[in-house]
Amino acid sequence: MTAHVFPVKRDVRRAFERAATTSDAGAVLQREVERRLFEHLDPIRIAPRRIVELGCGTGHAFEPLGKRYPQAELIGLDFSRAMLARARARTGWLARTFGPRAPRLLCADAERIPLVHGSVDLVFSNLALQWCRPENVFAETARVLPAGGLIMFSTLGPDTLKELRSAFGALDGAPHVHSFVDMHDLGDALVNAGFADPVMEMEVITVEYAGVDALARDLRAAGAGNALAQRSHGLTTPRRWKRMAERYESERRGDCLPATFEIVYGHAWKAAPRRSADGRQVIDFHGRGAP
Repeated sequence: MTAHVFPVKRDVRRAFERAATTSDAGAVLQREVERRLFEHLDPIRIAPRRIVELGCGTGHAFEPLGKRYPQAELIGLDFSRAMLARARARTGWLARTFGPRAPRLLCADAERIPLVHGSVDLVFSNLALQWCRPENVFAETARVLPAGGLIMFSTLGPDTLKELRSAFGALDGAPHVHSFVDMHDLGDALVNAGFADPVMEMEVITVEYAGVDALARDLRAAGAGNALAQRSHGLTTPRRWKRMAERYESERRGDCLPATFEIVYGHAWKAAPRRSADGRQVIDFHGRGAP
């Protein structure tokens, strides 16, 4: 995987703790991507016994997952206790609807999934992978999935918020906007983790705002603040913010400022192991005339 600067995990967690009460209101993009992610799941035939949603947030995907796979046990995992508290309130309603099949919640990091080997059939994740080191998440996902298990995810690609990045870049060299891992690097990481023939797709969604302040409010409401170690830890002065906003204005289209989000979708099946538990290589033999 190309060298990449990842956000500081504790700072990401703090941002989501603060945003727990506002994230649903500011999650227009997340809900749309979630809907499209389920469309990617439509043609796939799988009957999971247990599903884990990585980065479940407030649990918005619980109901559609439960309806799609009514016999499956659903586990929601998130590293923010405040987000899980909101999800727990949602699961109270789901418990009355789905009874004993209501989701269980785990407060944990997607890079260290507290489940035993091969205990999950489907790992689902919507717009959470960008806060993690994907190679670690894929390795953990491969561990908890058996051969034939499925990972289905969406995440953000490198062109996300390119207008905002460019506007800040005209002011200084400090990172104000996260960078995001390229689709091809994600596919390579899946293969390295033990997944077979990953399917990767990308699309661009442009969200229009009246001004840059409205974009900033949505990002803060969703918990998507700057969590890079190299960021400036002082407050942006009104003068610098005004200069950035003026630069961003060059992107205006009529009454709206565009904000680009590159959305990456991926899914892959866990491959059968090529080595046995004692390290011996597994070789498939087929009889003469066998396929």
